[in-house]
Amino acid sequence: MIAQHPLASQLAVGKHPGLKEPRLLAGLDGQNWVVWLEQRPQENGRTTALIRRFDSPADTTEELTSAPNNLRSRVHDYGGGVLATAVLGDRLILVWVEDGDHCLWRQDWWLPHASNDTPTALHQPLRLTAPGPGHLADGLLDPKRHRWIGVREIDGRDQLVSTGLDGLDQQPTVLHQPSDFCGYACLSPDGDQLAWVEWQQPAMPWDSSQLWWAPITPDGSLGSTRQLAGGRGISVFQPQWLPSGDLMVAEDSSGWWNLMIGTPSANPDTSAWRHPWPMQAETAMPQWIYGMSTSAWDGERVLAAVCQEGCWRLDRLGLDGSVETLSQPFDDLAGLSALNGEAIVVASNSTTAAGLLELKLNSAMPSSWCHQTARPAVLSEDAISVAKPLWFSGHAGRPTHAWYYPPSHGRSDAAPLLVKSHSGPTAMARRGLNLSIQYWTSRGWGVVDVNYGGSTGFGRAYRERLQGGWGVVDVEDCAAAARALIDAGQAHPEQIAIEGGSAGGFTTLACLCFTDVFRVGACRYAVCDLMAMATETHRFEARYLDGLVGRWPEERSRYEARSPLLHAEKISCPVLFFQGMKDRVVPPEQTERMASALRSNALPVEVCLFEEEGHGFRSSEVQIQVLEQTEAFFRHHLGLA
Repeated sequence: MIAQHPLASQLAVGKHPGLKEPRLLAGLDGQNWVVWLEQRPQENGRTTALIRRFDSPADTTEELTSAPNNLRSRVHDYGGGVLATAVLGDRLILVWVEDGDHCLWRQDWWLPHASNDTPTALHQPLRLTAPGPGHLADGLLDPKRHRWIGVREIDGRDQLVSTGLDGLDQQPTVLHQPSDFCGYACLSPDGDQLAWVEWQQPAMPWDSSQLWWAPITPDGSLGSTRQLAGGRGISVFQPQWLPSGDLMVAEDSSGWWNLMIGTPSANPDTSAWRHPWPMQAETAMPQWIYGMSTSAWDGERVLAAVCQEGCWRLDRLGLDGSVETLSQPFDDLAGLSALNGEAIVVASNSTTAAGLLELKLNSAMPSSWCHQTARPAVLSEDAISVAKPLWFSGHAGRPTHAWYYPPSHGRSDAAPLLVKSHSGPTAMARRGLNLSIQYWTSRGWGVVDVNYGGSTGFGRAYRERLQGGWGVVDVEDCAAAARALIDAGQAHPEQIAIEGGSAGGFTTLACLCFTDVFRVGACRYAVCDLMAMATETHRFEARYLDGLVGRWPEERSRYEARSPLLHAEKISCPVLFFQGMKDRVVPPEQTERMASALRSNALPVEVCLFEEEGHGFRSSEVQIQVLEQTEAFFRHHLGLA
């Protein structure tokens, strides 16, 4: 159904499932299979695994993990990496992390040879690990030893562990105990070497992380481990093995996450790395979750998702250093997998919602592609407000980027403007079709989604603008983006709103405190108190603020100067809060204290609490309520019809 303007909230949010972690698997008949995860807001955010043959229509899709199964990991509270797969003959082995008991489960499926047959379950799901302390994630299957290898977070540390695929209610075996965090393990083609990533507080993985390696001994344990690359202010991302036995990894010693290749060795003096494809562009993402992938071996060359100035493309990279950019229309990409001349990636652009992009790659002829979205389009292309790059003078006069969406009706007068401050803050505003933004533009609003200093996709120097500057750089950049549009006559100076979630909620509140641009604001699970975050937040981000703000408690004065909770008297406009009561990242108490402080100043304040939600809202009903209530709140307090 093609929607009429304005776009209804029920079509804008809450219906489009999130597509995650697609992968290609080889079948016995020479045809590849596509397996991926789908997070369904209409099922309260339940995540399930789906399968179909590569290059087959969407109506041939089969669900592998039906309700009540819910594939979700709680490692580091952000999770990811919940599914591990392997094909042995005509058998697909599926191992996942189940949210209900946090255990590993296994189910095998028969993969048919005939193209019109569907996979068949060979047995009921089996629980491999016993319920107990700790959280599991980021696993791979080791067919040679018939086991799962992955991460367990327990007692305030990560471990590399293994679990056999045949036993029931087992306890994982520890393979390696890093000093702090680890993950992204990968097996060599012969199954006898393991590589992985480690990082230690106070660094986040995009600040400084290391590539580690070890041989696997005959009894399955790891031999002598050693660091191969990274560390000392260098970040590594997604190690993977090439068929030659070389190891490939993205790292940013050049100032950009570029791919490099080397041959690991027990002797560090014999290891050498080369950078065949230097470019001022990024082939990596910030490692908030497990299961991310931006590069893969396609059978002939490396296929890489590359981000330049906020836009993604697909490059085929020859081992001789050659670079070929593939012709395809999508510039927002994630979750790349490739196999035997075919590839799959989650892709979108400004007029097309996220879907699975399938590519056939051939050196002798141009690549061909097919894109299938998870649901039909709800807006005609001429009704969509297309993102336009906006460069403006931000903090300290530095060029700063944003995506600007003009009102979709092309109004000539200055429009109300919504400024969006993305979460993270180490993340990026992306260009793919966002129907919640179209909800606003279809109602005559302009929207600017700001890649403030600290955002990814623009190189390490851009990312490091926020070091020591959170609450200053991001705030000035968001305010400057609004002023640039006001000065251009595209935004009404008395009708400027701002909204954000999590770290973006902090930026929203700080903008209301420390600038005079905004007339109303809305926050989802916002960081209100930097001192509380420094002392009370979860393990993954426990030292994040050391880099973003300053060392705690030595630089306490910075925390006090930038915490919105301590400067509530400076806010003079209405504020709307949304908060999940099961949030472990930003405890509900922060939101309640902030709202109380604003109410004491006689400001219009609304607070909406959701008993079953955590950090990020999964339910379609909640997503719809948040969007509708935000729009109504802004419209009322800005005096809009």
